Amino acid sequence: MFGSRRPRVLAALCAALAIALLASCARVMNTADEGGSADADASRSGKKPNIVYVLTDDLAWNLVEYMPHVQRMREKGTAFTNFFATDSLCCPSRTSLLTGQYPHNTGVFTNGGDDGGYRAFTKNRNEEKTFGPALQRAGYRTGFMGKYLNGYQPKDKNGTSKPYVPSGWDEWDVAGAGYNEYDYDLNENGKVVPYGKAPEDYLTDVLSKKATSFIGSSAAEKKPFMLEVATFAPHGPYTPAPRDKDKFPGLEAPRTDAYDKATGDAPKWQSTLSPLTAEEKQGIDRKFAKRVRSVQAVDAMIGQLEKTLEEKSLADDTYLMFGSDNGFHMGEHRLRPGKQTAYDTDVKVPMMVTGPGVPAGEKVSRLAENVDLNPTFLDLAGVATPSTVDGRSLSDLMHGRTEEEWREAVLVEHHHSTVKKDDPDAAPKDSGDPPTYGAIRTEDSLYVEYVDGQREFYALDSDPEQLTNRAAALSPAQRDALHRTLTELQRCKGAENCQAAARTHTS
Repeated sequence: MFGSRRPRVLAALCAALAIALLASCARVMNTADEGGSADADASRSGKKPNIVYVLTDDLAWNLVEYMPHVQRMREKGTAFTNFFATDSLCCPSRTSLLTGQYPHNTGVFTNGGDDGGYRAFTKNRNEEKTFGPALQRAGYRTGFMGKYLNGYQPKDKNGTSKPYVPSGWDEWDVAGAGYNEYDYDLNENGKVVPYGKAPEDYLTDVLSKKATSFIGSSAAEKKPFMLEVATFAPHGPYTPAPRDKDKFPGLEAPRTDAYDKATGDAPKWQSTLSPLTAEEKQGIDRKFAKRVRSVQAVDAMIGQLEKTLEEKSLADDTYLMFGSDNGFHMGEHRLRPGKQTAYDTDVKVPMMVTGPGVPAGEKVSRLAENVDLNPTFLDLAGVATPSTVDGRSLSDLMHGRTEEEWREAVLVEHHHSTVKKDDPDAAPKDSGDPPTYGAIRTEDSLYVEYVDGQREFYALDSDPEQLTNRAAALSPAQRDALHRTLTELQRCKGAENCQAAARTHTS
């Protein structure tokens, strides 16, 4: 009797074992998916995450401590402690962010003229490379608000029948010269709307309201969304919101070790710098306090965005990112307030992110750059990155995972501009107006080559403030290795090629 049942019993046992093995494999695969996917829960449910990116203008690391909501982002999420701009200048930096390419591949090196500004941006067909069109094609609702690129004018039609809106954006609320925060025009989806001097016209607050509305309407449409809000703050003239104009009385600019200190063996363009006068120091303090006041509205906007995402039950599905297009020096190296140098004060900028699967309180020290943002946005949305993109996705790093092969250097490219008219960043010589240069920043050094043959090298382990130029002390082998890395990065095209070029050739 038992013998006749044996085949059936064995078949049942085999079936049970197969089911158990399948369940076990499914658990393993799910666990791996949770550890290896930017948003495992969302991907399993077919739901795409939302992305909100707040980009500030000229915001240096020394302003973050005065922004409580941004500070809480650091606590709730992950901060990139070695994040750099491809140039410490608005238009080339923003172009790299939008396209994921270095300036030598975008053709945008300055804020105006043949090699810069919105004119060079469109001439080199960069608009079609931005992340907006790619995300829109992937089903995202896309929005862009605030500052676009130097030279963009809200009223320009660019050959169309009404004020021009670039393709790829469902919501477009962009100003031209909004640095004063008042008396500006916005191109609102093809209609030019003027704003005046009333308190409710304060531009950062207007952008905050529009961003909140965009999140609400996207939630109502039940569509994933990507929103970039690009403020003009804290760029000069550092106009604060009316409610913030009397805050931080008597605040002084940071007195770092580099403050009012001359660079040892400095390049020629710094040779005329004299010690800061008492009056200049007072002026720097006043400007720093104004910069702190002007970012209070930006910080309030961060808080409002977080509140709106919570109210719409979107917080768990949304990446909120915060950054800056470049830094700003205020007395370091005896430089009067400005940017455009390769020093960390100017090219090393904040980058924080919160969102699904992003660990709290983590710091990522890997070298990252604004060319990485385009591929990061695409990766988070599940969109393939074009081969023309020079940067790499930061998704694994922001989710606490390691990257075995990563760059050893980031590239900074800067062209000296002769166009001064209508350039809000036109710099007098004493505030930082260097000749054209290329630079590489590694974890422990900065190397700069100027077009006139001058060199700078700083060993950051012993000289973190970059005050002693040791270029003359480099051995021929060291100099050749640094020059080779810089040259290869200046010629690289595409992520794979640029990753290979970012090896320092020191081993």
